[in-house]
Amino acid sequence: MAEKKPAFHEQLAEKIIAQLQAGTAPWQRPWDAAPINLPYNESTGKSYRGSNVMNLMLAGYADPRWLTFNQAKERGYRINKGEKGSLIQTFRFYEEKQLRDETGKPVTDDKGNVIREQTKLDKPIIRTFVVFNAQQMTGMPQLDRPEHQWNGVEQIDKMLAASGAQLDHHPGNKAYYSPNQDKIVLPLREQFADAERYYSTALHELGHWTGHESRLNRPFINAFGSEGYAREELRAEIGSLLVGQRLGISHDPGQHMAYVDSWVKILKEDPAEIVRACQDAEKIQDYLSAYLERAPDRVDPGQVQNMEKPEPGVQELYQEQLQSLPLDQQQRFRTMESMMQDVVKHLPVDAREMALASFYQDQTRAVEQVSQQGQEVGAER
Repeated sequence: MAEKKPAFHEQLAEKIIAQLQAGTAPWQRPWDAAPINLPYNESTGKSYRGSNVMNLMLAGYADPRWLTFNQAKERGYRINKGEKGSLIQTFRFYEEKQLRDETGKPVTDDKGNVIREQTKLDKPIIRTFVVFNAQQMTGMPQLDRPEHQWNGVEQIDKMLAASGAQLDHHPGNKAYYSPNQDKIVLPLREQFADAERYYSTALHELGHWTGHESRLNRPFINAFGSEGYAREELRAEIGSLLVGQRLGISHDPGQHMAYVDSWVKILKEDPAEIVRACQDAEKIQDYLSAYLERAPDRVDPGQVQNMEKPEPGVQELYQEQLQSLPLDQQQRFRTMESMMQDVVKHLPVDAREMALASFYQDQTRAVEQVSQQGQEVGAER
């Protein structure tokens, strides 16, 4: 009888443990390392999320494009002989069925479209796929890497300002987030060897800052340095990797390594913790990205009157079109809407209304695009 292969999360945990014991971690990028773009599906254009990101990054390929065997075949590419694929997982939380009346006839709306209803599953349906990197196949065109047009350090500076997080600088060698005081404490800027190291540290602490009860509400019930707090460190580390990779900011491999033994112990005892940590790290990235995308430069109230006025009723149109999407897609858009509301809540009224109107215009176009593509719940990424 063939030996049963370890589950996805067990395989991922084993890879990370091996790297930690070798003296490094996959979420830590030295300054001179080649940049790694976050992996995405070349067919759908969708970025992978959660633990899938970490597992594909661990595969060690510089090209961020991935495809299933069938997707590669459909697009005319050939998987090279002897290549082994990498695993990803998708989760389906809802079941979708046609709504029928008492006679069993499909129910339709005013336009004659069949109405479908979704119910939340007691347990999510987990599907596993094997994907191959672009470097493992023949026929895929060369990756078109856009020229770097902006400075990631400047973007993080704007993110910090837009977030409204309190940053206190003091002489010394301590960098931490205080949940009781809801503030980030950092050494003086001049104590850092360069700007990248300063902003890498600030970004890590900003990851902790998202865990406050008024934001993503992660528990801070364990003392600094404890095994329990090591779990929070794991989330902040991976979250800062995701944001930093997006901006082209490396992460100093010498920082936060005091938790290596705790991380190894945690993952050996509970391999599924890496999946939970990656899920929370995605939430950190999504939360901070809202500040980056929607408030990189705060709106000057004195300039609001000179801005182009949005079309009236754009929020109502957005809410109406949102109803046409599957429930999981609706939840994704509503999460972004909630984060945007948090980003702009401290702006003056006029500036806040203008920023929200612009947001709803962009989101309306995004909803239209998703609807046209006919995306399905649990589709391959």
